[in-house]
Amino acid sequence: MLDISIVIPHYGSAEPTLELIDALKHQDTGYSFEIIVADDCSPEPFPQTEAVRLVCRETNGGFGSAVNSGAAVATGHWLFILNSDLTIKPDFLQAMVDSGERLGHALVSPQVVDHKGIGQWVGRAFPTTFHYVWEWFTPLARFRSSSFWHRMVGHDLKCTTGAVVETDWVIGACMMLPTELFLEIGGFDESFFMNCEEVDLQRRLRDRGVPRVFDGTITVEHLGGGSSGDSTRRRRWLLESRFRYAQKWDEQKKLIVALKLTSYANFAVNRIREVRSPGVKAKEILNQELSYLKVAS
Repeated sequence: MLDISIVIPHYGSAEPTLELIDALKHQDTGYSFEIIVADDCSPEPFPQTEAVRLVCRETNGGFGSAVNSGAAVATGHWLFILNSDLTIKPDFLQAMVDSGERLGHALVSPQVVDHKGIGQWVGRAFPTTFHYVWEWFTPLARFRSSSFWHRMVGHDLKCTTGAVVETDWVIGACMMLPTELFLEIGGFDESFFMNCEEVDLQRRLRDRGVPRVFDGTITVEHLGGGSSGDSTRRRRWLLESRFRYAQKWDEQKKLIVALKLTSYANFAVNRIREVRSPGVKAKEILNQELSYLKVAS
């Protein structure tokens, strides 16, 4: 058995994946590893690449489906799930496995930062209807830069660079856990196309008593937004996944009602804004929000 299996889902341009593969091949580590690229029926097929095992899906199933396809052929003890648009340091694999060996039977994520070095709120609380309502109520958006706003949407403020803490769940850009454990619990739920699949996975891990750990002593850079340049599509995917998650964990009816009521609260505020600024179209905004909810739910 190898020490590490690295699964990279691929969809779109091959360039970022090839750059990540090159960085992986030049890792300073004593651990043995394999690289598996799961091509999720990409319009630009991933090319055959030396020292890379290529798994090609016949249909586009989304992030979780692609990872599952790659994990199905994995032979390493530790399973790395990496977004293709990550930038890693030469000691990344060594540091992650060393952390995993110390922690034991756990899921581990490093600190994930953007190109400016700003953390992407890696650790989070399991989502509740309250978290989603707070985020959906647009008058609160002016407070997005405050710690209070982030706490109210469920971001774990303890997960900062240098800290090593347990949290409810970590974002799926960069995760590591035992391959056997991932397969044992059935991998990702493939009914999630994009978003919330990692939340669902980690909730199932929580129910098995498996810790989810943020290790902020390790840092990777994540470009983000690579799956779709269309913000409307990303918002639709996010809402659909949130409703799917709520349905699976028995909160769907409450979430639908709460977000609709919040949209009408947004409308009331926007009507006041419209009086002062005719450029604000309160009714149009309301109809757009309700259409998003209707399609997603």
